[in-house]
Amino acid sequence: MNEVFKYGQDSLTVAIAMNIASGKTRGILTPEVMQRVNTSHGHVQAIVKEHTTVYGINTGFGPLCDTKISEEDTRALQYNILQSHSVGVGAPIPEEIARLMLITKVQALAQGYSGVNPVTLERIVWFIDNNITPLVPEKGSVGASGDLAPLSHLFLPLIGLGEVWYKGNKVSAGHVLQQEGLNPIVLGPKEGLALINGTQFILSFAVKAVARLHNALEAADLIGAMSLEGLMGTAKPFDPRLHAIRPYPGNQLVANRLSALLAGSEIMASHKDCDRVQDPYSLRCMPQVHGASRTAWKHLQELTSIELNAVTDNPIIFSAEDTISGGNFHGQPLAIPLDYATVAAAELGNISDRRCYMMIEGRYGLPKLLIQDAGLNSGFMIPQYTTAALVTENKTLCFPASADSVPTSLGQEDHVSMGSISGRKLLQVIGNLEYILAIELLYAAQAIDFRRPFKSAPVLEACHDYARSKVSFAAKDRIFATDIAALHEIIADESFVRVANNAAILNNIHLNGSYEKQFQLS
Repeated sequence: MNEVFKYGQDSLTVAIAMNIASGKTRGILTPEVMQRVNTSHGHVQAIVKEHTTVYGINTGFGPLCDTKISEEDTRALQYNILQSHSVGVGAPIPEEIARLMLITKVQALAQGYSGVNPVTLERIVWFIDNNITPLVPEKGSVGASGDLAPLSHLFLPLIGLGEVWYKGNKVSAGHVLQQEGLNPIVLGPKEGLALINGTQFILSFAVKAVARLHNALEAADLIGAMSLEGLMGTAKPFDPRLHAIRPYPGNQLVANRLSALLAGSEIMASHKDCDRVQDPYSLRCMPQVHGASRTAWKHLQELTSIELNAVTDNPIIFSAEDTISGGNFHGQPLAIPLDYATVAAAELGNISDRRCYMMIEGRYGLPKLLIQDAGLNSGFMIPQYTTAALVTENKTLCFPASADSVPTSLGQEDHVSMGSISGRKLLQVIGNLEYILAIELLYAAQAIDFRRPFKSAPVLEACHDYARSKVSFAAKDRIFATDIAALHEIIADESFVRVANNAAILNNIHLNGSYEKQFQLS
């Protein structure tokens, strides 16, 4: 763990957040940041002492905002809010996403506008550093007044309640604190509200989605190029002149990648004088379709980067005399791009399924069902049923959750984002997409084998070799679910894309051209 990130001081990115969550980078609280946090905490203490009425400090919450709370009850108020708002249901979210919630909350609180006690912030960092992760149910947030229910569950362990993942086991938080020789935190005024007001549930799903979708986009270009080779398609539609007169950067990036991937291919050269006029859209329009998904990904990445360094609780404390009760907790700025990215991910799977179907039709010199002895063998007929099912499942998940709103809190919170649902749906779609791409890779590798002895270009040859190191050529029927699982693993763990990128570097091939910085994961 050589890298160090300074919470509240350095700019947090998707890549850095993922590295802190995985233990590759350590996040620290510097004296400068702690002084800022302590000053904000002092402002809250002054508000309580002077009996200035400020929402959530000495008033009730939501529709109880006009109910005054006595000075002696302000601590109990914060303890109660964590318990009463812990109403999540369903399975626990992945441990990695819960860790991302802790990390992103620390970054927000460390800005010094939330009034929390520095001791509370240090305790959250202790949970991160010691890989002790709270259990957070997946359902229950409407995405405004922040992610109240999941954040409440996330911070129950601070006060000795709830459950955590501890050394690989699900354990009560009180037991863990006792084992570690620590006492529960005693929350002061405003602290409970600061902890549970915010978008960290939505944001953490966005962070994970940005990383996973980027990998899927990279893999889709590689596998699409392999399919094009297997189907004896042409690279002419990727000519930069064509895309210069409709200059969407995402389209231009994909066209550049496909051209670079296919340059020098013996398979492509073997049919350059054929009489085929043009390819079906799923081959010819990869720059337009994959490129549009790249554009959606870029939008989500940009907005996620803003949210990673934003303050999203309420009220905001500028000084003891200057507080604002606003709506920075509202999840709409992320909910809409998450829904947009869900459509983008689903469309990558949609076009991939069409290429799969084309490869089993028996066209362009390929055997029907991609197997020589079709009839006795069903060959690759049925994996495409799976892509069809996954594509349809993804379509059903594309309804934008952000288009809906159900009033809550007796009408005080009368418009909500539902962004938590947007984030969860996006990861479901990406998960299905990774399986669809695995099946296309299974088909493309088989199709390319029928083009031997001609070879692919260097990067695609490396991709084919890597796929073949996991799954062999199929001369007869077998349990293809095993093959799909093996190829899914190399797509999901990013090793397939990594092998391609390493081959590109080795062969001095610039896949992304001048668009490298614009579309890189950072």
